[in-house]
Amino acid sequence: MNLYQQVSSNRHKTWLLVGLSASLLLLVGFVFSRVQDNPIWLFLALAYTLISSLVSYWWSDKIVLAMSQAKLVEKADSPQLYRLVENLCIASGLPTPKIYVIPDSAPNAFATGRDAEHAAVAFTSGLLEKLDKAELEGVIAHELSHIGNCDILLATMVSVLVGIIVLLADWFARWSLWGGNSRKNNDNDNNQVQAIFSIIAIILAILAPLFAQMIQLAISRKREFMADADAALLTRYPDGLIRALEKISADPEPLEVANRATAHLYFASPFQGKEGVPAMAKLFMSHPPVTERIAALKGIKL
Repeated sequence: MNLYQQVSSNRHKTWLLVGLSASLLLLVGFVFSRVQDNPIWLFLALAYTLISSLVSYWWSDKIVLAMSQAKLVEKADSPQLYRLVENLCIASGLPTPKIYVIPDSAPNAFATGRDAEHAAVAFTSGLLEKLDKAELEGVIAHELSHIGNCDILLATMVSVLVGIIVLLADWFARWSLWGGNSRKNNDNDNNQVQAIFSIIAIILAILAPLFAQMIQLAISRKREFMADADAALLTRYPDGLIRALEKISADPEPLEVANRATAHLYFASPFQGKEGVPAMAKLFMSHPPVTERIAALKGIKL
């Protein structure tokens, strides 16, 4: 598979997963509304999740940068880093994002921002110290690819879908706990149908949030593969990115500023171990195993 086929394949799989997430939302909303005989709960959940997600979309970059203790650097402070970022931005057609440095000895990086005009990239001091120019270019190109691919927008959209599903499931569980629908119906056929929908709704209330979050994580992993492929296309030198992945995965330093809320943003998972990963465990990871990312990069042709 050549590089362009890899990017196209990753993009199609990502949107397929988005479609599955949206379909799961429609199924959950239909069943819960059918059982409660009132669609208002679906509309309330949609409104609540949209508002909270929009607030997150507009302000999450500032929150994440503050949580990561990232410091804005000017061109005079780090001219070599700026030159690398600017050159890759020119090659990719992107505006130069704001550049931040995180005072942490573990090598890692992330991109954030609601669009290319309001983007920022953050690099740990450990990354800047431990990677050579080609490796650092690979990481920068990966993060710029996230910006160019509008991954923040996609992540927000998926978060909306997942948030609605989780909220609906929680509301239905609470509604069922307090007695559910007490409306009587003398039609036996309708009662049987209602009972079937109630059983389905209970199953969905338990399993739908888990499936939705698994879909969200699968999309995150696909976006990492796509950003790797785009970075190789941008630099025309996948070996630099491969070496960066090998160095970062082998580095023993823990990323002190990372937490579960921000881990999915980083170039490499700050919590992922170096050992082999069981197949089931991969379903709950925000990043693909580094070995798989390296194998994918080695398998593509420019």
